[in-house]
Amino acid sequence: MAKQKVLVLGSNATRIEIQGGKTGPTGNYLNETVVPAMALVYAGFDVVLATPNGTKPHIDEVSAAPAHFGGDEKAFKAAEDFYAKHPSMNNVRTNRSVIDEGLENYAAVFVPGGQAPVVDLMQDPEVGEILQYFHATKKPTAFLCHGPIATIAALPNSREFRTALVAGNPKEAEKLAKGWQYAGYKMTIFSKSEEKYVEDQILHGKMYFNMPEALSAAGGDVHVGKDWEPNVIEDRELITGQNPRSDHLIASTLIKALGRQAKAA
Repeated sequence: MAKQKVLVLGSNATRIEIQGGKTGPTGNYLNETVVPAMALVYAGFDVVLATPNGTKPHIDEVSAAPAHFGGDEKAFKAAEDFYAKHPSMNNVRTNRSVIDEGLENYAAVFVPGGQAPVVDLMQDPEVGEILQYFHATKKPTAFLCHGPIATIAALPNSREFRTALVAGNPKEAEKLAKGWQYAGYKMTIFSKSEEKYVEDQILHGKMYFNMPEALSAAGGDVHVGKDWEPNVIEDRELITGQNPRSDHLIASTLIKALGRQAKAA
């Protein structure tokens, strides 16, 4: 029997806008990408990595450190090695090619964070097409840290929604979000206070909008837990994790959801 496949949607963004017309460095977080991918591979799933342009996601340099692996140097090195060498992380597809090949070939989809999805994935129509399929078929759909912002892509006018947020017009964003497929879902995402640390210590600038307010404007039932503590919320097919330290918990939650799906098939 062929292994079930899980689609991982990465970002191609390397810079993110900050107020004042500037940008700061960004990318996907190493642990958020690799910890769930490794867990899925070890659980017997095939992992397929896709991005908007088909090139490998840039890893945010601040995430490439043992601190994001509980201070475990060995775990950090194993993650670096997996990302550098494992076929699942290097045979990168375009989102379009995955869609054209057939989304029915995938049992679940996962979107890791780092701030990069805020730049491209949340307004990418092909990501929206993928998410609409997984919602319609009720297949496990998981997002980590900033990853849940990619759910906005399911809106037909996701670009306009993002533009309204950047312009500081959440009321306009709310109007544009009518009919969002995840409205009323319980979910979590990187908190405003966690973001402030990143703005102060890493970006040295303020972002144009924060993640919980963005999802709330779209109609999400957003709940954030304690800063930097693992927090995962599961509602129907949607699985969301709050922050980098939710990496192991979201991996195990997704694998359990896949197990339930297999039993029900």
